[in-house]
Amino acid sequence: MASKLELQRVNILCSCGTRSPVTQLYFCKHCLKIRCGKCVAHEVDSHYCPNCLENMPSAEAKSKKNRCGNCLDCPSCQHTLSHRATSVAVPDPKDPTKTTTKKVYYLACGLCRWTSRDVGMADKDSASGPWLEPENEGAKRIAELTDYYHQLAKQEKMERDHKKFTRRRAYFRLQEKYLSPSAGRRRSSALLSSFTGLALKDEQAAINPVQQIEPTEEVDPLPNKILTQPVVLEKICNINHRLQHPEYNCVSVEQLYPRHKHLLIKRSQRCRECEHNLSKPEFNPSSIKFKIQLVAIQHIPDVRIFLVPNLHFGKESIVTLMITNPHEKAMPIRFDGINPKDCDDTHATAQVIPPEDELTLGPKDVTAEYDDSTSDLHDYHDNTDYVHFRKAHKLGVLFKVIPQRASGNVVIVFTLKYNYKNSALRSSMDEERSPQEIWLEHEVTIDLGHLVKD
Repeated sequence: MASKLELQRVNILCSCGTRSPVTQLYFCKHCLKIRCGKCVAHEVDSHYCPNCLENMPSAEAKSKKNRCGNCLDCPSCQHTLSHRATSVAVPDPKDPTKTTTKKVYYLACGLCRWTSRDVGMADKDSASGPWLEPENEGAKRIAELTDYYHQLAKQEKMERDHKKFTRRRAYFRLQEKYLSPSAGRRRSSALLSSFTGLALKDEQAAINPVQQIEPTEEVDPLPNKILTQPVVLEKICNINHRLQHPEYNCVSVEQLYPRHKHLLIKRSQRCRECEHNLSKPEFNPSSIKFKIQLVAIQHIPDVRIFLVPNLHFGKESIVTLMITNPHEKAMPIRFDGINPKDCDDTHATAQVIPPEDELTLGPKDVTAEYDDSTSDLHDYHDNTDYVHFRKAHKLGVLFKVIPQRASGNVVIVFTLKYNYKNSALRSSMDEERSPQEIWLEHEVTIDLGHLVKD
């Protein structure tokens, strides 16, 4: 398995002009173009809680501010809180002079050992149901401002509609004067009266005033304990804690309360040109399968660095690249080299001379990774000047590289052409016909590493 660092050294040019590894690209079978995560349309399929895996419609998630109603996060380390049961002594309801044990539940963090008892939250008789949350002092003020701006937006919409009615009223007057017959005048007059009544009704709509807060120059003095008591940093909230609880303005860790866990989404990705889905997950949050997953590595040949000798400035070297066929049928391939002097591509720092002959990739064989005897190499007549090795659907191709810059990494750019059998264009009525074959090409950029100083 290639490492992430090795995969990032081989990039393919996307249709939007960016270069990305093949593992981060999609291939649209309908418009036959490569798409990256920046040039596709992202759509939200479903919301779900990552802890309890509960699905939630978009409207319900919006009303709950994209948070789960049951799962809570630790306010100190953001780890998921769990319910703990314990027994406490309470007065016996039958005999107040005696005590009896009662089972209660509280919240605890298994990572930082924070508990709901640290902030004085009351225990619950059952593990299910919501926990009592502290009241926000500014909730009433925020609700008033929200209602005020809703009314203000409604009034602005009414004013825009009134202007439209005014323009229509002028049009109806001209129509009555010059064009419309008597029946048309009656119809237009009735429509005009309805518009006028609606406009008058809109004008009568008033906005409920919101209470204005007057600024004051008097500020409450600081308490004396700030100057007398020593500062304990472990009991003071840091900036992350304050940003997680902006509505409570927490100063000490004793004021931190659990937060409802944020919901996650399952998203699908759609091609912007033909609007076909490139990636669509299953609706079930616990499923890791995809209904549609058109990743590029399953459709276009995969290029990897196999062997790179010492590279010297101005000297020719032979580099071996391994190309893998992702399809179950043989695939012809061709190459075109790109000279950095002949193009405006600043990424290329070396001249590459690819093979001139057309090569053939064998059909994909998964068992060839474990059994060498399954590789049938008798049907291929490979030229040893271009082919280093062949193993099932993998082919080692020799490229001549001449570095053109005396410093920096050696980067080559070439065009990979391959014969793609497009099964998406085959209609349902032509099941017996073979898929359409078409030649596609993609620009490949490879970072071969540093130069060796002579």
